[in-house]
Amino acid sequence: MSPRAFAEHPRPAAPQEGDAESQPLIDPPAGTRVSEADYWTHYYEHENGYEWNNGVLEVKPVSDALTTWIYQWLLGLFRLYLDTHRNAYLTCLEFGFRLSLPNKIAIRKPDLGLVLDSNPQPLADQDRSYQGTFDLCVEALSDSSPAEIRRDTEQKHDEYQAAGVPEYYIIHHDPRWQLFYRRNAFGLYEPIPREAGLIRSAILPGFRFRLEDLSRQPSPEAMLEDPVYAPFVLPNWQRDRQARVQAEQAHQQAEQARQQAEQRATTAERLAEQQRREKAHERAEKERERAEKEALLVELARLRGQLR
Repeated sequence: MSPRAFAEHPRPAAPQEGDAESQPLIDPPAGTRVSEADYWTHYYEHENGYEWNNGVLEVKPVSDALTTWIYQWLLGLFRLYLDTHRNAYLTCLEFGFRLSLPNKIAIRKPDLGLVLDSNPQPLADQDRSYQGTFDLCVEALSDSSPAEIRRDTEQKHDEYQAAGVPEYYIIHHDPRWQLFYRRNAFGLYEPIPREAGLIRSAILPGFRFRLEDLSRQPSPEAMLEDPVYAPFVLPNWQRDRQARVQAEQAHQQAEQARQQAEQRATTAERLAEQQRREKAHERAEKERERAEKEALLVELARLRGQLR
């Protein structure tokens, strides 16, 4: 993608000295009310990873290790796909976007966001937040409390749906919370069909994965031999490997042809030598017969001379 103009999330004017209301809290708890301007200025890049929900700070919960490993594997699969197709860009974890919804405004930081090259709002190289609407969001569910489960499965589901995010994936180590949605023609999320145990993206042509592989997490080497993943996992490496195999096969064929040619040459030489020996033997035999005949004639002549 070509370089684009610099775009940055909104920045309000700096607070005036002595304005107590403008002084940020160092480590505010979840539920603290702050303005959107103060959120962008003081809390968007805060180490607590705050999101902003219509004037209220929310802290992103932490997923367990099993879910984190699923997230990392899926992220790696997206990267393998994009290394091949180069038709989108990824953002991760602390990269947020603003959702201007009919009933509120929220700023969310999906665990993984994807922006297609065809998106009318490009992702600029120096953006620190996305100025448009992601084409795909992934959330790694935290099940520490029912409220945290509802945040991803209900609240963000409704927000992303209303904001127009075409696809929304929820991942978790428990298959009950592995949920994959796609907006239909009416702008509502419906579950992505699980055909033969596969999830297929409608926005990324050819991108797919087995649900069971979220737990199995096969390596790229294993996926190279898997017809589900082989079309988009390291195709250049596959072509190089195929070229090496073909070159080795050609070398083996050439070596076999050389050996066969040597065998034919050796066989021809042996046949020629045998024919030379046979001809020499034939000539010697004829010479012997001629000599014997001449000797016989001489003997006959001598005997005739004696009889006279």
